[in-house]
Amino acid sequence: MSMRLRDPQIPKTNNDIILSVNGVSKKFCRNLKRSYMYGLKDIGGELLGLRQESNRLRHGEFWALQDISLELSRGHSIGLAGLNGSGKTTLLRIISGLMKPDKGYVNVRGRIAALIALGAGFNPLLSGRENVFINMSILGLSKREILEVFDEVVEFAEIWDAIDAPVRTYSSGMKARLGFACAIYTRPSLLLIDEALAVGDVKFRVKCYQRLNEIRELGTSFFMVSHNPNIILRTCETGIYLRKGQVVCSGPVDLVMKEYDNDIKQSTSKTISASLMLSPKEDDSEIYITSVFLRNQDNELVDFAFSGEPLKICLKCRSSSEGTQIAMGILIREFQAKDDCLLNLHTDKENDQFFTSNGEFEFQLFLPYCGLGPGTYTAKLSVFRYPFHVYDMVESFNFQVKSKKQMSQCAFFQPHSWKTLPA
Repeated sequence: MSMRLRDPQIPKTNNDIILSVNGVSKKFCRNLKRSYMYGLKDIGGELLGLRQESNRLRHGEFWALQDISLELSRGHSIGLAGLNGSGKTTLLRIISGLMKPDKGYVNVRGRIAALIALGAGFNPLLSGRENVFINMSILGLSKREILEVFDEVVEFAEIWDAIDAPVRTYSSGMKARLGFACAIYTRPSLLLIDEALAVGDVKFRVKCYQRLNEIRELGTSFFMVSHNPNIILRTCETGIYLRKGQVVCSGPVDLVMKEYDNDIKQSTSKTISASLMLSPKEDDSEIYITSVFLRNQDNELVDFAFSGEPLKICLKCRSSSEGTQIAMGILIREFQAKDDCLLNLHTDKENDQFFTSNGEFEFQLFLPYCGLGPGTYTAKLSVFRYPFHVYDMVESFNFQVKSKKQMSQCAFFQPHSWKTLPA
């Protein structure tokens, strides 16, 4: 699947395009021995000028990326999302030049820096100072340019007196902070970020975000990979969703992240029917449940609920008596975590009194808004008479909740508003 991504608000001139990925594909082999053999053949073919692009997969190979095309404009950001194994890091490595594509090509205008495996390239026997000069030289800075920013790199990384100690004496956090500082002080035109913002403590992470915002205002473009949709939503204007090496969707970041979030929810839940029909009781039960279902605010039957919207959970019952006082109870848990109770309501505890009518009647629990976040839930419902007499019970009524808004990492929907007040 080939898709070209542009921000429609940016004039489409060559001077504005900082990154262009054109029909990039990459294949790997799962068998290690065969992978080495293919690699030697490819290297030999390149040395002899015989290797050509091919759509053919050799035995044991698979496409890690297939026909990816996109463009990124100067000063703007793209967020890349997808499950593990979807090809995100492979694409970043190809863009950074660490890996060569089997098909297609990448053009970058200006200096590129990558926040990938921070500090992994440092020589442990050399000092922090020596590693800074080596690392930033590799990233394209001259000695004079490095000297100009050296003190700022040390100050930002909070290394200070340890800068002349061997890197092997550094903690993993110190190496990551120094690697982060080296990358962002190269003054890159394009910054590649692969899950690299969880560096150090909270105070240092805040400083990282502030510095990233500063270099973005100076015109640096970001290409960001993260499993956290909220980071991408805060940082990027446009998004790409990868699945098994192909682009599922691209465009405005809020729409792409919503599609990604919905797919995650659906992949971890079963298909649920939002109505449950029960067989008629063969005994002489005075009151029993015949069905369970959902209604919306307009009293229409619905297949699922929406976070933040009115919901009615309904029990249809049949009674052979008139005027019997009854109560209803409902207990809701997450479908995948049935030991944790999210909601437990009983009419008798709320001093609500209800009486049966002879024949069929409907018991409704009305929620002015459904506070449950997107996902699958199971409810246990009962009709009883206080304190111990249970007429009938449904052990497991499963239903789904969806969202019309971005609700990543939210357990429930909370109506809210914001305002500021003078001090």
